[in-house]
Amino acid sequence: MICLSQSDTALISRCQENDVAAFDEVVARYKHKIFNYIFRMIGDSDEAEDLTQEVFVKMYLSLATFRSEASLNTWLYRIAGNLCIDSHRKRTRRQNALGGATISLSEPAAGEASAEDGGPGRDVADRSYEPFGMLARIELDAQIQAALARLPEKMRQVVVLHDIEDMPYEEVASVVGCPLGTVKSRLFNARMQLRDLLRPYLEA
Repeated sequence: MICLSQSDTALISRCQENDVAAFDEVVARYKHKIFNYIFRMIGDSDEAEDLTQEVFVKMYLSLATFRSEASLNTWLYRIAGNLCIDSHRKRTRRQNALGGATISLSEPAAGEASAEDGGPGRDVADRSYEPFGMLARIELDAQIQAALARLPEKMRQVVVLHDIEDMPYEEVASVVGCPLGTVKSRLFNARMQLRDLLRPYLEA
């Protein structure tokens, strides 16, 4: 069982008492992490912004039912994951309605823009102002995002949570709702597919 930290426990208690300042603190503490996760899952920065807001709306509306069996972090990622699944289903229905027209999930241009306009990379510290290094990182990030978009959704979810969001195996299992062994198996397969997808770029 993953226990709540004292600070999160206090925040949730205050939120359940309709303390607006506590809710604002939860949003400030988690919004960038949740945005980055959603963006990695769906590849659209504008939709990721909308879904991030929806995560906190759903959290607020569900405060009365929250129990301490899971951490606040896990709960928010679980809500975000469910919203990503719903978004994918809606996108699929739209594609079918358009006769199978392809809608890109990767949108590498959105990832490129983020380094300057406050998109998905806005909470990542810039380690260098050297222009070629910056361009190389932007291009690599775009390639990774494009490769992630080609993974099956269940594989993409575990590799984003564990390898990008640095979430422990046990918490990943709690977020996605499957056994620990399944998480490790999906992660292994996801890494192998990503390696194959990125090999042409890295070798070039």
